[in-house]
Amino acid sequence: MAILDYRRTLLVAALATAALASIVMHPHAIDAHAQDTMADETQHSEAGVMAVDNHWSIAEMTGDTDWLDQMLLPEYRSVGNTGTVHPKAAIVAGAAKRKGTDLAKAKLEFATYQKEHPYGSAVVIHGDTAVITFYDPSLGPDKGVKSSDVFVYVDGHWHAIYSQHTAVNAG
Repeated sequence: MAILDYRRTLLVAALATAALASIVMHPHAIDAHAQDTMADETQHSEAGVMAVDNHWSIAEMTGDTDWLDQMLLPEYRSVGNTGTVHPKAAIVAGAAKRKGTDLAKAKLEFATYQKEHPYGSAVVIHGDTAVITFYDPSLGPDKGVKSSDVFVYVDGHWHAIYSQHTAVNAG
């Protein structure tokens, strides 16, 4: 789910594979319907930042480049598990290749991926900064971190500034 080795290496790699197989995909926690409630995305809370992160996955899967462009800060960087950096422009360009993908199909594939590849998530908010950590539930949040996303709350909205991915293998 790896959306072409961009953002969530493990989640993104598996999704990219599923995406190519079905023409979409990308991961993250919370119910796939949470992003339907746009008001939740503006909340300065764990629920708000998780709703944005979930929407991010769906936006990449459906090619919603306008939403991604406003949500990702200009300085956004994603560091893959090999140390390779992908800037905002690469993320938006990758999503553009999936423009027009059916929203209902993307949500179904996202929900299927989540069931087949379970992961836990933890959110820490300090002031206007939030860190979401995704982890292998069999290893826990201290030994099984797969990826982390860092957001800042600006003008009533959460914006991503950084993501880091690892190569955790359950074993």
